[in-house]
Amino acid sequence: MKNYGIVLQARSSSKRFPRKIYKQIDKKSTLEILLERIKKIKSLKIIVATTNYSKDDKIVKLSNKMGVLIFRGVERDVLSRYYYCAKRYKLKYIIRLTGDCPLIDPGLIKKMINIFKNSKVDYLSNTVPINKSRYPNGSDIEIFSMKALKKNFQYCKNPFDREHVTNFFYKKKFFKTKILKPKFDYSNFRYTLDYPKDMINIKKIYNYLNKNNLSGTTTQIVKFLKTIKST
Repeated sequence: MKNYGIVLQARSSSKRFPRKIYKQIDKKSTLEILLERIKKIKSLKIIVATTNYSKDDKIVKLSNKMGVLIFRGVERDVLSRYYYCAKRYKLKYIIRLTGDCPLIDPGLIKKMINIFKNSKVDYLSNTVPINKSRYPNGSDIEIFSMKALKKNFQYCKNPFDREHVTNFFYKKKFFKTKILKPKFDYSNFRYTLDYPKDMINIKKIYNYLNKNNLSGTTTQIVKFLKTIKST
């Protein structure tokens, strides 16, 4: 997987939940928890792509402490941040993650890399487009080629799509896309970090996984969330 790299977008500012990546569980920020999880995939480059603003210097310090690579770029034009990041680190294939998903499943990342390798597609996701997703909100993984990213960067002009990076992939027919679907529909489950109240659920899941010495696969998390719903 030497040509593959995880590019994790993270910034301090968020209209819905400012500085959410610094919120702590058991003396660890959610960003640290996320980085610890993805570092379990030993063969991948991990790059935190943040902004040029001084308010995100703390992200750089934290990433350096965690031993991962850093890229700094434009805040709103996240597509350009991804493109120049991938170019600098000479990635042929990019795994896109966001700081909104601190409980990402490393096993699912590896599974999706293998599917991507064998599918001959430009873009693979498990939760977008959202109307086709059967995975929980919070398990979001996207994989695409540098070739497709370059075309996206050159032809996508809409500021909204450039901020959300991958919209253009499934809007244009010249990209070959695929969405991964599990056997059962888990799309009604949620453990993304968008609002302050989401920390309650994420803390419960994190503590449950640690208490039971579980790795935190998507299936394990959903199983636990089902028990919460039934009580």
